[in-house]
Amino acid sequence: MTVKRLFILFLLLIFTASAHAQRFNTKSVNDGPRDGQWEASLLVNYQNSFDQDGEGGSAIEVDDALGFGFTVGWNMTNKWNFQFKFAMNEPDYVATLVPEQPEDPEEPPNEPFELNHSLTKYASAFNATYHFFDGPLTPFVQGGVGWTMLDTNVPSQPPSTGCWWDPWWGWICNTTWKTYDTTRFSYNLGIGGRWDVNGALFLRGSYNREWVDLKGGTMEFDVLTMEAGLMW
Repeated sequence: MTVKRLFILFLLLIFTASAHAQRFNTKSVNDGPRDGQWEASLLVNYQNSFDQDGEGGSAIEVDDALGFGFTVGWNMTNKWNFQFKFAMNEPDYVATLVPEQPEDPEEPPNEPFELNHSLTKYASAFNATYHFFDGPLTPFVQGGVGWTMLDTNVPSQPPSTGCWWDPWWGWICNTTWKTYDTTRFSYNLGIGGRWDVNGALFLRGSYNREWVDLKGGTMEFDVLTMEAGLMW
């Protein structure tokens, strides 16, 4: 099932729930389940696959992937929530790389080649969320800014090996290497639905589009997220 179909079904679920939400939303703004509460949640997400073309015939194909993360937030009122969100995904990818061409026109050109690897993505964001209803069952819209680290896991220099003494395990030796990675400004917009099961437990689902600004352009990620959390 494509992300578009999942998104349409998720929207239908949200607005169907919203049609029944009014009978739950009887408390005033100052007497609701969220007002003034701190909260934290654990999340799982699904990141959609995508293709993107680069300069000179280069390209990348990123597979879909499941991920995990957490949020910590504060409900200023029943309708406004401010949170920090962190999520990690490790999709596989195929990159088409275009090598530098020789300066001598008589030399044969260097042909493009493919690289199969896994991409590590760490996304951090400060989000603001607006809930449409005061009560425990409500749709919401969300937006935020932050930074995203993308690690190609491709070594950028020869590996190095080091050894150290551990008081429990004795001598430990390990080989490490630096990789091509970057940390860039990112931003996101999303919609979703929230259900405060009681005064302590809540469930939340959302669809977000994330943009990461890179030197060669902007990379876009479509992400579906499900959360379970606690308020206090």
